[in-house]
Amino acid sequence: MNPTPEKVRVELGNRSYDIYAAPGLLSGHPELLRPFVEGRGVLVVADSNTGALYGKKITDLVGTMNPASCSLHIFPAGESSKNFATVEQICRAACQAKLDRKGIVLALGGGVTGDMAGFAASIYMRGIEFIQIPTSMLAMIDSSVGGKTGVDLPEGKNLMGTFHQPKLVLIDTDLLQTLPPDQLRSGLAELLKHAVLFDPELFETLETEAETLLSLKDPAFTARIIARSCSLKAAVVSGDEREGAQRALLNLGHSFGHAVEKLQNFCGFSHGAAVAYGTAVAAELACRTGHLSRTEADRITDLFRRYELPVTLNEFSPEQILDAMAGDKKNMGGKKRLILPTRIGNCEIFADIADEDILSAIGACRD
Repeated sequence: MNPTPEKVRVELGNRSYDIYAAPGLLSGHPELLRPFVEGRGVLVVADSNTGALYGKKITDLVGTMNPASCSLHIFPAGESSKNFATVEQICRAACQAKLDRKGIVLALGGGVTGDMAGFAASIYMRGIEFIQIPTSMLAMIDSSVGGKTGVDLPEGKNLMGTFHQPKLVLIDTDLLQTLPPDQLRSGLAELLKHAVLFDPELFETLETEAETLLSLKDPAFTARIIARSCSLKAAVVSGDEREGAQRALLNLGHSFGHAVEKLQNFCGFSHGAAVAYGTAVAAELACRTGHLSRTEADRITDLFRRYELPVTLNEFSPEQILDAMAGDKKNMGGKKRLILPTRIGNCEIFADIADEDILSAIGACRD
């Protein structure tokens, strides 16, 4: 018997959509996908890893649903592919598959795939629909929800892109079984971040259930936790689709994390590891500037350690990291805008933190 999927609604008026999460979702509930692909041209976009694992399975599944056509486009896996050239290749693949304005793109993969497939869909024929089928924990919890799409530039991460909401998000937690442990932990970093931001009860659950989530031994529990995390993000996206105010809070840890990713030329820390490190620095900075108690700062850091995520870094000096933060797209008027926790379950945006305090906090997060 197929379990009833967890359902989360993202309310955005005529751009609203549903997120479903369950073990065996794709094979057990084809009725969720069928209305979106019947009679339409379909382009499945995957990287070389997910394409090899699941590409045929998804195209075969779509093929049973009477699409006008169904093609698979595969690009080389990795952050290094997240650029304009790959997006052009996706758009050309859509042309070659003869997708018209009623065609639809299925993003099958992690965050890189979803960001680029969504970006391509947003600009192909001035915008066609797309569906997210995330295969990584990071994509399930974070990048598949909210409509942010885009690519990297040499000057920084995600500096070019659009807001383009998916029509549907299908989260099959069975797909996590082939995920390497480091990528699983990377995704869980965003889950921990959501708990720090908005949900002290979820934070407590995560403190006690690290082994359950890291082992994936309870698929139904995993689906419930993912759905809870998605509901937290969905509430923020519904109230602030284009990051004018509250949605900026979701960037907790990203100012420091993106700076490190840039210094590592996007080939060192995974994104989740960078967010974990960045959140640890943010907690330390909040504590040192009197906005967070030492007890709660230590709980935040200890939680990330429990999930085997980095909370220290010796590779770069505090000055190097501070300099790399200068190009952060969250900055305004030459001032750094930092998201800092004020208690577990609540964060605020600060634009008046002195560089000396930032350097001190980064320096404290070294072994």
